[in-house]
Amino acid sequence: MKGGEIDGKNWYPIIDHDKCIQCYQCVNFCKHDVYTIGDGGYPLVINPLSCVEFCRGCQKICDNDAISYFGDNK
Repeated sequence: MKGGEIDGKNWYPIIDHDKCIQCYQCVNFCKHDVYTIGDGGYPLVINPLSCVEFCRGCQKICDNDAISYFGDNK
């Protein structure tokens, strides 16, 4: 998923497939059903509206720094 505002939602995770090793820590961690496993085996953001703004939980557990957020002002 490329970053862009979705139905007024300005905060949700973006997976960098170049860094992702398909460990699914983010999929297993998120209790808000933001992710699923896509056809290519990579985590897929399917429910960005359920992402809790500024949570960063999935980013913190990602060992490969493969998660950033649309709307992040780093």
